Amino acid sequence: MKAQHAIKLTGLTIGALIASFVSHAQAQENWTMTSTWPDNIALIEVDRYWVDLVNKLAGDELQIEFRAGGTLMPGTEVFDAAETGSIEAAGDWPGYWAGRNPAFSPLASTPMLFNAVDYLNWIQQWGGWELYQEVYGQYNLVYLPYGILNNESGFMGRTPIESLADLDGKRLRLSGRDQGRVLEQLGGSQVTLAGGEIYQAVERGVVDGAEFSAPGVDYAAGFAEVVDHWSTPGWHQSASVFGVMINKDAWDALSEETQEKLKIATMATMSWSLTWSELESTDATQKFIDAGVQIHQLPDEDLQRIQEITNEVIVRGACEHPDHAKVYHSMISYLEHYATWRDVSVPFNMSRTMDNLPSLEEIEACL
Repeated sequence: MKAQHAIKLTGLTIGALIASFVSHAQAQENWTMTSTWPDNIALIEVDRYWVDLVNKLAGDELQIEFRAGGTLMPGTEVFDAAETGSIEAAGDWPGYWAGRNPAFSPLASTPMLFNAVDYLNWIQQWGGWELYQEVYGQYNLVYLPYGILNNESGFMGRTPIESLADLDGKRLRLSGRDQGRVLEQLGGSQVTLAGGEIYQAVERGVVDGAEFSAPGVDYAAGFAEVVDHWSTPGWHQSASVFGVMINKDAWDALSEETQEKLKIATMATMSWSLTWSELESTDATQKFIDAGVQIHQLPDEDLQRIQEITNEVIVRGACEHPDHAKVYHSMISYLEHYATWRDVSVPFNMSRTMDNLPSLEEIEACL
């Protein structure tokens, strides 16, 4: 009798374990994710790093099948696909959606304002995370910013840009709504091209120069083969943010534990992306020099003039759209708040040291 009783208990235990396993297996979510970046753009490595980490951390609850940009749909269509739920997720650079809402521009990059540490601080501690959710949330999306690159390369082309005077009349490939407005006031004209089109546009003289990303990404795209001159610093994008758009319904279907694992992967990828980019940029800068590309650094007085124009562009844009105002108001408030500690920690400070910020009072008047 005792033996039979033991067998019954063991059977019940095994049955419970099997039921638990089946229930758990059925609970696993399977997502499809794509990106704005095709395989030949190195920025896709940031997307892949996050996906691989999520699949390791949450593999029992969620598996993401990642497809390179352009394999499921054109990169310009990934926003709509994620919004409508045609796919569960898509990697992006927020600035591509500034035509929908100008607030996407500073959520992606700023001319003459944030560096990478500023974005990191702001996103994680000064309210930036919540603003990404607020803006993307208007489109049935949850947003996880998981990539940060520091200052981008600058303009590269066949002719030198050694001062602001050299920008006059130039047709330059440039991304970003606010960036284009600054360039126009400097006498240049913005040309919009996908990353994969830049090489041939410079080679054929369709544009006088172009920017795309950090030096490591630009070198991997082959720019050293078609440019002779490189104008620094990359004032147009003092840092850049990348992330993943997740359909809100797909996000809500996850358990809180799984959502937390995705956020953990996000924080880890953010740290990795910055160090990966800085190493790649360091090596690539030397490769550009070895290839004979001449580097020209804009003088301080020119950078001061660009800062003045940028401040005007920020305030003008703030008065055109409340979301744009809200994001920049938060960013500038952070810089003012952080300055107390930042400035007394020189020379070991991390944020940009600025004495000519856009007017917080003028932006407040637009809210």
